[in-house]
Amino acid sequence: MSDVAPKKIINRPEDFVDEVTESLLLAHPDRLRAATADRRALVRADAPVPGRVGIVTGGGSGHMPLFLGYVGQGLATGVAVGNVFSSPSAEQIAAATRACDGGAGVLYLYGNYGGDVYNFDLAADVVAAEDIATATVLGTDDVLSAPRGREETRRGVAGLFFAYKTAGAAAERGDALPDVRAVAQRTVDATRTMGVGLSPTILPTTGTPTFTLGEDEMEVGIGIHGEPGSHRGALETADEITDRFLEEILGELEPSAGDRVAVLVNGLGATPLEELYLVYRRVHRVLEERGVTIHRRYVGEFATSLEMAGASVSVLLLDGELAELVDAPAASPFFSQGSTETPAARGGAVPEEAAPSSGTAPAVRTTGTPSALRSLLVGAMERMPAHAEELRDLDARLGDGDLGVTVASGAEAVRAALLGLPEDVHHADVLRTAGTAFASANPSTFAALVGTGLIAAAADTEDLPELSAGDAARITGAVCRRVRERGGARPGDKTFVDVLVPLEGALAGARDPGRAADDAVAVAARVVDETSGLTSAKGRAAWVGERGTGERDPGSVALLRFLEELRRLLA
Repeated sequence: MSDVAPKKIINRPEDFVDEVTESLLLAHPDRLRAATADRRALVRADAPVPGRVGIVTGGGSGHMPLFLGYVGQGLATGVAVGNVFSSPSAEQIAAATRACDGGAGVLYLYGNYGGDVYNFDLAADVVAAEDIATATVLGTDDVLSAPRGREETRRGVAGLFFAYKTAGAAAERGDALPDVRAVAQRTVDATRTMGVGLSPTILPTTGTPTFTLGEDEMEVGIGIHGEPGSHRGALETADEITDRFLEEILGELEPSAGDRVAVLVNGLGATPLEELYLVYRRVHRVLEERGVTIHRRYVGEFATSLEMAGASVSVLLLDGELAELVDAPAASPFFSQGSTETPAARGGAVPEEAAPSSGTAPAVRTTGTPSALRSLLVGAMERMPAHAEELRDLDARLGDGDLGVTVASGAEAVRAALLGLPEDVHHADVLRTAGTAFASANPSTFAALVGTGLIAAAADTEDLPELSAGDAARITGAVCRRVRERGGARPGDKTFVDVLVPLEGALAGARDPGRAADDAVAVAARVVDETSGLTSAKGRAAWVGERGTGERDPGSVALLRFLEELRRLLA
């Protein structure tokens, strides 16, 4: 690998994403506006559109125009913007949701990536408490990312464009939320994509390539973050590469003579347009030979990976309604089809109530009595960053090493958010605020699962006038059920679910807070030691396999340290 710094036209790497969103707003004020002060939630300039379903998408930066490039008329209504190749936070997604809700609900439409799924699900929990209805459709078009029969686990890549197009058109014509969702799902189910990578992308913040390839090599089936494909070998001709794509795509879609399709030939960021048209040429000829009509064709950059060289082909098998929706007018700063007017041309200036805001939730409730839960959590959160180094080291051996940062930044965010609440705030709002703050500080799977668990606990205890020591089991149970539902972990998978399950039982019937804390720490410490001999079955730790046997689960240790801090405060 060369020691020469990569050439990029940027300023400070850490400012890259924020400067990109600022640039878009400066360049396209007639089409886009910020829904939050940090400009990480962008929406149509006329959002919300009264009486129309809103469509919110989102994901990591670095894929322009995917995600934030498809906010506009006949497409998505808003977007939450994450860092490069990283999920946006639940707080950013919730802010975009509020700004896009015109009273008919909001469809979440995005690619099937773990961090995105957890944070969008958490955002749905947040806005549900504000009576905003949501539905979700995941893009799963990447053929080689999972075998047939497991289509729902596939990645979402360039074919997501077709779902924006059809769902956006359905929302624009006034369809109800279940109907817009059904159109989007039908589009996803009828779309297949396959790609090839020729050179890596280089992250602005690290200056290092995401993978390496020889000068004469290609990676077939590569993901848009540089995830490995199904075949690495010598570079082939345009026709040979395209034939590989079509063998897989058409083998699944099985179009018959007389069927209509929409075709998307996509560049990954550093491929000349001439080469993309060579790929289209082969697609056209193969489909023509089969008697399949290309109803719509799109050639260009629709979903990139910074400067990755390579291309993908997406095919959507059309029915009558999908063909009509694909044909409908649409316009964003990066895509235009048919005739649409900008909000300004329609006299649609940004409504006064839709000006950029912090995206905060509605006012919280007060009880007239100081909240013991708020005080307890503020004290515990002050101490949790002290455990960051231990958690980082544990996670580096079993995962990606970010748990220390997640816990430290999350604890600091929770403490600041709780200190901003009234002292007599209702306990449900304490839990809801803590969950949202923790999940948003450093978006990750662990943060999202903890956040969604706390929000579930808030909903489960909403009807209680006050909390007692005996309600600790109820809170723990609500957290555990939601974490298992969203994360899919079971006891024995070596996750913090292993601690939560017996913890609920240990806290049942608790009367004295100090004694309850002692029992909780004892149970958690025992489980952490007992499960260290297991092999992780969930998350990144599962990829380590048997090499992780003998290591303590980082998430379980984080929960143990939290319980120890609570015990210290209750002693």
